[in-house]
Amino acid sequence: MEILAFGVQSDEKPLMEKAFAGHHDVRCLDVFLNEDTAPIAAGYEIISSSVNATLDNRVLQTLAAGGTQMIAQRSTGFNNIDLQVAERLGLTVARVSSYSPYSVAEFAWTLAMAVNRRIVRASNRTRDFDFRLDGLMGRDLRGRTVGVLGTGKIGEAFTRIAHGFGMNLLGWDAVENPACVALGMTYVEKDRLLAEADLISLHVPLLPSTQHLIGADALRSMKDDAILVNSSRGGLIDTDALVVELRAGRFTGVGLDVYEAEAGLFFLDKSLEVVADDTLARLVTFPNVVVTSHQAYYTADAVTQIIDTTVQNVLDYRAGRRSENVLVPAPAVS
Repeated sequence: MEILAFGVQSDEKPLMEKAFAGHHDVRCLDVFLNEDTAPIAAGYEIISSSVNATLDNRVLQTLAAGGTQMIAQRSTGFNNIDLQVAERLGLTVARVSSYSPYSVAEFAWTLAMAVNRRIVRASNRTRDFDFRLDGLMGRDLRGRTVGVLGTGKIGEAFTRIAHGFGMNLLGWDAVENPACVALGMTYVEKDRLLAEADLISLHVPLLPSTQHLIGADALRSMKDDAILVNSSRGGLIDTDALVVELRAGRFTGVGLDVYEAEAGLFFLDKSLEVVADDTLARLVTFPNVVVTSHQAYYTADAVTQIIDTTVQNVLDYRAGRRSENVLVPAPAVS
């Protein structure tokens, strides 16, 4: 059997082919799964999708009509999949429930340090042989307060690094993480965390309840010189409201690896096109903002774990097994 994998990056392709070797053939495509590309899957029982795939009603209808029965998504997030429609169509859906939390946590810290110490501005200057220090002053993080919204595996890894910096630890989550408490974290209400933290990092999933978790009111409640980092999902931040605050000269720095309207932009080369997204175009002009293209997870360690789990999800489906990675199980056989 041949598996069809959409949205496979060039670095990812040899890892995919090696992982599937001896199990199934895999055909890797660099195009993302959406309404225009879904017809390519006709005749494939199993397809694999990337985090930037669009698996809405129309796409799922097309896949089901073409004979697809199983979708193996290569990500933890699944807000791009209409699970109710998938279940109605009898499609089995699986994801990667976990992978190296250090990949994302370390990258979140990379963004935090980049905006705090003005690394991008400094690098651009030295390329032009401008070695002045004006405008490059940062702050020590030791003794300052970090606020971690979401203290699961990634949030815990982020907190351990913060503890190493010698920071005061504030956390917000529905359930306290004992490991974070042992590091000295104090769990508080979100409003207090936003008001007191010098550095805020987001590590919660995107759900209806967390859409625009950081909206206009939340942004206004933050310190004027705070640092905000989002390496989770773009929809957690109301980007239009963020631009308003940035235009007012607020925040020491903002590091974003995700953007709420990133579909159709991130992972693609748009350098020769006119990008019609005025919000994003404005966002990247601020000197205290660093935007990267959803690359926090992109380490060899994490990608290998993601692919290995995807292979196992396919093998489990073929064997009729069900694991914690299954979001929509195979239809019961009557």
